[in-house]
Amino acid sequence: MKRRKKDPRENKNILHVTYGVVGVFAALTLYFGYFIQFRSEEVINNSYNARLNSFADRIVRGSILSDDGTALAETLVDESGGETRSYPYGSLFAHVVGYSGQNGKTGLEALGNFYLLSSHVNLAEKVFNELIGSKNVGDNIVTTLNLELQQVASDALGDRRGAVIVMEPDTGKVLAMVSKPGYDPNTIDADWAALTSEDNKSANLLNRATQGLYPPGSTFKIITLLEYIKEHPDYENFTFDCDGVYENGDYQIRCYHQNAHGTQTLMQAFANSCNGAFASLGLEVNPGKMRDLAEQFLYNQSLPLAIPYNKSSYTMEDGAGTWEILQTSIGQGKTQTTPMHNLMLISAVANGGTLMKPYFIDRVENVGGQTIKKFMPSSAGSLMSAGDAGLLTEFLTDVVTEGTGSAVRTDAYTVAGKTGSAEFETGKETHAWFVGFAPAEDPKVAVCVLVEESGSGGQVAAPIARAIFDWAASMDSGEEESE
Repeated sequence: MKRRKKDPRENKNILHVTYGVVGVFAALTLYFGYFIQFRSEEVINNSYNARLNSFADRIVRGSILSDDGTALAETLVDESGGETRSYPYGSLFAHVVGYSGQNGKTGLEALGNFYLLSSHVNLAEKVFNELIGSKNVGDNIVTTLNLELQQVASDALGDRRGAVIVMEPDTGKVLAMVSKPGYDPNTIDADWAALTSEDNKSANLLNRATQGLYPPGSTFKIITLLEYIKEHPDYENFTFDCDGVYENGDYQIRCYHQNAHGTQTLMQAFANSCNGAFASLGLEVNPGKMRDLAEQFLYNQSLPLAIPYNKSSYTMEDGAGTWEILQTSIGQGKTQTTPMHNLMLISAVANGGTLMKPYFIDRVENVGGQTIKKFMPSSAGSLMSAGDAGLLTEFLTDVVTEGTGSAVRTDAYTVAGKTGSAEFETGKETHAWFVGFAPAEDPKVAVCVLVEESGSGGQVAAPIARAIFDWAASMDSGEEESE
């Protein structure tokens, strides 16, 4: 009996099927690997994931700690097993730590929910707890937040509405974040109706640091300055005669309190925050290139930030009218930004043009103090060249030594910064801004201060920043002495 010769096409078909199966398996393996590595926490942490609630039935929610291990949020368990989420410092960390209650989760309570409801107690303890029907203790989050600095920032802001944020520009560690007015997370459920009432105009629940949108005022002149320098290599020859009011046709731009600055070089105009000079600069730059630079500096862009925020907006287009150009050039008009965005920009300048991603969680530990996960600094990319950052630092330093930032001037350290006084509504006082870093030659901290309806940035916001810089300098000198 003759054997049937195998058709070569059959072998090819089998190979194709085999390759197909292997390919699908490989694709699934890669996807599951990607999911576990990058998406699992996001999905598990999603508020729509019903399984997350079941975690709380088996695990006592872990604690949120300051950088030195002090509890900022913890779960207290009474004799009957009842659990109460406690916030030992009340409103001090309200917006950054957030709350966890009947009305959801915010701040680090939301960001770290996955870790707080995970437990890495040892196996023996897990087995024992299962046998006796007890819950395992969840992991703890050790934040980048400094308790002492948070208090310094809060005290400096006082009872005024606004925000103070402090960050290490070379790492992205957020050291402090204050937003006022605040609320007491210990009583958030009981106070909810009052806090969310239409009659409550204070917006206590709003994190002004990341979600408050304000005209940047003169802090935007950093962008106007850089664009002018890029388009005018002879910028050192610039002069402007300021009599307190700049007129262009039917339009008038007034300097703060109509101060007459006299003849100004570009550096002097920036140091003195001369509105007239910078309004005139706006007419001498390309509107399209100005927009490109603003977007390079993250206006109209998503921010590399893990907690909720609002996007900053820049609306001026090619063909804009004279009035819009004049207003936009001095940080007024329709331009809006958040304190966090402003902090990122000044931090990039401090860090030689590179923006580090702001982060709040240093590590995750189990209840025994063993590190489960460590978070490391990471770059969000370059916003400008090192040369541009160095040049801006020179101008920003002059603001402090010779101009409107004199409130932070000291012989103990050098500061680079910019003040701002942002108009937002006729008949109301301006918002006060200060952004800056110190020491100017080797930045350790970058600061953004925003105080609502309080007047001059130099008179109101800058002294608050000074308290931050003084604290940082004292910490630095203390470390040097211990060495």
